[in-house]
Amino acid sequence: MFHYKRLPLVAVLMLSSLLGWARPDEGMWLPMLLKQLNEADMQKKGMRLSAEDIYSINKSSLKDAIVQFGGGCTGEIISNQGLLLTNHHCGYGQIQSHSSVENDLLTNGFWAMERSQEKPNPGLTATFIVRMEDVTKQILGDIPANLPEAEREQRVQANIKKVQAQTTAGTHYDAVIRPFFYGNEYYMYVTETFRDIRLVGAPPESIGKFGGDTDNWMWPRHTGDFSLFRIYAGPDNKPAAYSPNNKPYTPKHHLPISLAGIKEGDFTMVFGFPGRTTEYLPSQAVREIVEISDPAKVKIRTVKLGILDQDMKADPKVRIQYAAKYASVSNSHKKWIGEMRGLRKLDAITRKREQEQKFNAWVNQETGRKNTYGQVLQKFEQNYGQLANGITLSRDYFMEAGLGVELVNFAQGYVTLAGMIQQKATDAEVQAQVKRLRDAAPGFFKNYNLPTDKKVFAALLQLYQQDVPPAFHPEVFKAVAQNHNNNWAAYADNVYATTNLASLEKVQQLLSQNPTTMLATLAADPAIQLTSSLVNNYREKTLPTYTRLNDENTLLNRTYLQGLREMMTNKKFYPDANSTLRVSFGQIDGYKPADGAYYEHYTTLEGIMEKEDPAVADYKVPAKLKELYLKKDYGPYGVNGQMPVAFIASNHTTGGNSGSPVINADGHLIGTNFDRNWEGTMSDIMYDPDRVRNISMDARYFLFIVDKFAGAGHLVKEMTLVTKAPVRNASPAKKTVPAKKAPAKVKVK
Repeated sequence: MFHYKRLPLVAVLMLSSLLGWARPDEGMWLPMLLKQLNEADMQKKGMRLSAEDIYSINKSSLKDAIVQFGGGCTGEIISNQGLLLTNHHCGYGQIQSHSSVENDLLTNGFWAMERSQEKPNPGLTATFIVRMEDVTKQILGDIPANLPEAEREQRVQANIKKVQAQTTAGTHYDAVIRPFFYGNEYYMYVTETFRDIRLVGAPPESIGKFGGDTDNWMWPRHTGDFSLFRIYAGPDNKPAAYSPNNKPYTPKHHLPISLAGIKEGDFTMVFGFPGRTTEYLPSQAVREIVEISDPAKVKIRTVKLGILDQDMKADPKVRIQYAAKYASVSNSHKKWIGEMRGLRKLDAITRKREQEQKFNAWVNQETGRKNTYGQVLQKFEQNYGQLANGITLSRDYFMEAGLGVELVNFAQGYVTLAGMIQQKATDAEVQAQVKRLRDAAPGFFKNYNLPTDKKVFAALLQLYQQDVPPAFHPEVFKAVAQNHNNNWAAYADNVYATTNLASLEKVQQLLSQNPTTMLATLAADPAIQLTSSLVNNYREKTLPTYTRLNDENTLLNRTYLQGLREMMTNKKFYPDANSTLRVSFGQIDGYKPADGAYYEHYTTLEGIMEKEDPAVADYKVPAKLKELYLKKDYGPYGVNGQMPVAFIASNHTTGGNSGSPVINADGHLIGTNFDRNWEGTMSDIMYDPDRVRNISMDARYFLFIVDKFAGAGHLVKEMTLVTKAPVRNASPAKKTVPAKKAPAKVKVK
């Protein structure tokens, strides 16, 4: 929903942003430091909890309901029987793995009406945080300050292993130790990982993925992006391998779900595992992203997505095989486009340079500062200049175009096998690699379509040859020129017709050979020859320089950030995201995406019906949902004849926050985070409080779909529902705006 309104012009460049200060709602904060750094600010915004309620090692707290789901997403526990809520796109791979053309759970959805119907998912994990600890002294205490970076890293890793071993001895816990502030500090997360995670429910794609890739990264949004799993444990409530005798896990805490709803200005908190941000990059690095790396990756993925889309539309089996792959490729592709636009709109390079000028002025005030920081920015300029001379482009094309071909990616393991045999590894080592490859092959070919991959092969490798400077070309490109006159389609026909790696049967036959015969077969295989050429070329021409410069830049970033923290003593610095548990906080708030337009903070089921288009896959609406809409049969989840669907807030999030709970001022679940707005995707590099918004599914829509649409009310009965409306902030911190006109409909192309 949006409408037009007149807004006063706001100066984009503020003194605080030029100096790099954390602006309102910016930051991904460490839970163990909330009392020290954030509690007062959070309570001023309306939070009625204490830092101890959020993170505690002495009592149950909100952290005990948060899990890292599958290693790349977040999930939250919403019942005392281990029921876990995350995004539909986070559980997509598991939903796909249980799908077939005959039993298409992606299209039809799935609901376990009793425990025996819940589906196990080998390899899926859910990890809780037991406690956090600052281990900087243990990791860095015995390491000299001026040690060469490679030697320093060896000492760091040795100390990490020592601390991990001491911490986990005699327990079933694991310990993860990560660098923060580019290695200026180290924190340890003690974890408990459960491995029996079962699929409980998922809406059909027409709800869980409504809007599809068309609406991805966009607002207004109308997606019921959720799936339900359950954590199972052994008889002692501890992690156990899958067994039909396991019992639902009893959590230390589960999140109550609020039916009271939201209002603009309400306090919000996102608790989860954000993946990666780089907020403290120098201007040269931002320039590399905007002018070299993002454009190259977008170009490659645009071509790949076009091929996948065409083949998926032509064949239902291919659609199921490539659904998760397409979503993964498309997600970053669209994000990078928005990131480039956002950084340009913020004039990020200029703003970074202005900060660097202030830093230089501060450095030059004292001789000691000059000795420590005087060469940092100059060295950045030199290093990124070298990277821009083909290194970055070569690396991106190897990763995205070379390894973007499934056959090439798959062949890497066989190149390793050939190398082991050739270098006379022990028979046990060779057989272990053979077993790994044999075990992986069925899963690969289950979701593999040779004609599709062959088209991708020809298109992407041709781009690789055309766009990368010849000095970085692998030898195989010369052979294609000589033997196939640079006809990549003809070369693809030859490779796929003669390789032993393009079918499960041939792979199984290959792996059954004795090592001598196997080596001869691999050496003659064109897919192995191609992959070896690509990998060896990358390792010889690109990787050494990239690694050296990247290591130097890591050290420079560490020193630069140390200087910024020394210069700005009143600033609260937050560390970049690194897939560790974080808290971000903000408020429900709309935003101005462009001149003359304003987006409201919520959407409803009415917007789904406005977007409906039976001829477009992304906008098909299930008949049952339309029936509920027409009858206004929303149960206790609707409000004044409307069914809330999604909302936006100013929380600072990134990848990995998918599935994170959005929690209100009282610690109740009000939504599940699933995306960011396109105008705000640059927030991984530079946060803009006026435009950065996280997008969340309203918890009431989730309950409505489970109860009224799916008829799975038994799941809702497990949950703790809170109906009392929270006490609102007397004066919520939000923008003052003129009275709103009636919302205009969004035209969807």
